[in-house]
Amino acid sequence: MTALPICITGTPILHREAAPVESFDSSLTDLVADMIDTMRAAPGVGLAAPQVGVGSRVFVWSYPGKGPFDRRYHDVLQLGAGPSRGYNEAMSGVVVNPTLTLVWDAEGGAAILPGAPDPACESEGCLSVPGHGYPLRRALGAILRGYNPHGSPIQVIARGWLARIFQHEYDHLCGTLYVDRLDEPHRSEAQRAVDAHGWGRGEQTWTPGE
Repeated sequence: MTALPICITGTPILHREAAPVESFDSSLTDLVADMIDTMRAAPGVGLAAPQVGVGSRVFVWSYPGKGPFDRRYHDVLQLGAGPSRGYNEAMSGVVVNPTLTLVWDAEGGAAILPGAPDPACESEGCLSVPGHGYPLRRALGAILRGYNPHGSPIQVIARGWLARIFQHEYDHLCGTLYVDRLDEPHRSEAQRAVDAHGWGRGEQTWTPGE
């Protein structure tokens, strides 16, 4: 098992767009294996390559089958909206060179609902901002398309917590952390936490298990 160092916010690679993978070879499969080990050791539910210092468009995920955001999704269902069919949630996996389409019903309806996020079920954390979590509104559904490490195309249509994981990890490939998306007062709260830790000032990492 190889748990890689995880980059902390402020490390430059986290704040720039990752490059497409061009070679589906043993170096890619080795990277994916190390990313999965790192995600499990942290522990986390997702990890993007830039978080371990690799500027490639790859992320892994491990979905526990339920999450607090799923309550928000079920609230929408009770209103007679939201997805009721067409979903093939994958419990864990890896995607290379992904695209992500935000939806909240199986027919491709509107993505992000209006209003403030509910801290009870829409709070998010990040292994690159360890030990903190803040409420963030996300789309209730997402369609993930890309390739597996062998170059074969994949598609996962997700809702609820898994859709949130996909949005979070995809953001990492675009150089965006979830704290960059926060509204006030949570944006200021997050910045104070970053400042208190001395983060945001160049390359810093932490290693699971150390």
